[in-house]
Amino acid sequence: MMALDSKVGEILNKQINKEFYSAYLYLTFADFFEDKGLKGFANWYVIQSQEEVAHARILRRYLLDNDWMPKMEAIAKPDLTFTEIIEPLKAALEHEKYITASINECYAVAQSVNDYRTMKLLDWYVEEQGEEEANASDQVKAVELFGGDAKNLFDLDHENAARVYTAPAMAM
Repeated sequence: MMALDSKVGEILNKQINKEFYSAYLYLTFADFFEDKGLKGFANWYVIQSQEEVAHARILRRYLLDNDWMPKMEAIAKPDLTFTEIIEPLKAALEHEKYITASINECYAVAQSVNDYRTMKLLDWYVEEQGEEEANASDQVKAVELFGGDAKNLFDLDHENAARVYTAPAMAM
């Protein structure tokens, strides 16, 4: 097996940190919704946090399997504060766009050194980010359309409470 190009290893290691930061960020969103009495929305973001940890673990395993020692870096403290229910939802959408751009950057680096194996791994992340952005956008739209009515907000919260975590098939 060929060792990873240093540029690829370094950028994937940075992505691990971004995925762990995403998990921290989404737990703060869950806490905000818990405080507002919206346990369904809190559940949604706890599950989002679990997914982000799984994404980091996949990258970690990939690095290890390709003779690259991961380096766990400090995870920044999320510093966003919210007052309105829509705010963390919009922040999540913007954050997912940021992560998409970061995955695209990882892909570009792998492509620049003809690392097809890493590009294949990142194909999964590209598809996953499409789903993540769509889900975040759907949450924003639903609250914008229906969140102003208490009964509808209750129904949305109830719908989010039904979400369960399913580990990605490639998570290790």
